[in-house]
Amino acid sequence: MTPVSTTATAAAPTAHQHVSVNRPNPVSVGTIVWLASELMFFAGLFAMYFTVRSVMDPAEWASQTEMLNVRFALLNTTILVLSSATCQMGVLAAERFKPVRTGRLLQVSQWGMHEWTTLTYLMGAFFIGGQVFEYAALVEEGLTISSSAYGSVFYLTTGFHGLHVVGGLIAFLFLLGRSFAAKRFGHHEATTAIVTSYYWHFVDVVWIALFAVIYLLQ
Repeated sequence: MTPVSTTATAAAPTAHQHVSVNRPNPVSVGTIVWLASELMFFAGLFAMYFTVRSVMDPAEWASQTEMLNVRFALLNTTILVLSSATCQMGVLAAERFKPVRTGRLLQVSQWGMHEWTTLTYLMGAFFIGGQVFEYAALVEEGLTISSSAYGSVFYLTTGFHGLHVVGGLIAFLFLLGRSFAAKRFGHHEATTAIVTSYYWHFVDVVWIALFAVIYLLQ
């Protein structure tokens, strides 16, 4: 009788063994699909902007863009871009199931998700405040949404983006509220932090494109 190899027997799967499959998180997948639709929305805004620019008199277009405060917009943009880094730090803390800091407030390396998310929220709020300040200055100079075609596309593109930033700020409040209400910080709270970061990074990337088109390619 032919002997059976013990090695082969040990390596062969038994009927009781199950193969584990890492399935994608449905919340994350749903968020990504939704952001893809949002990308198409902003693509339409960009198309509108370039269409108006192509048909508008170049001299009139130049006179309108001269009103923009590029330095202030660059500062505001820098704050928003840095907020993506603080948001991601909050995600890393959430993935470690660390909702709050373990050291003093000034010990940034010991911060938890709450501290990083709060800082991200403040930076986003600063961006919105800066955008309102810029709008007020432009209105004083005579650039309104109804003053010219350029004014219309400027306020529509930046305004809709501003509304998305406000939506992100509301999401951060929801994230913090859910974390505080949870008896134990777990996977659900961490998933909320992750999908919120997807949205925030998306908003930041869109603004970088808007800043380059509106303020740099005048």
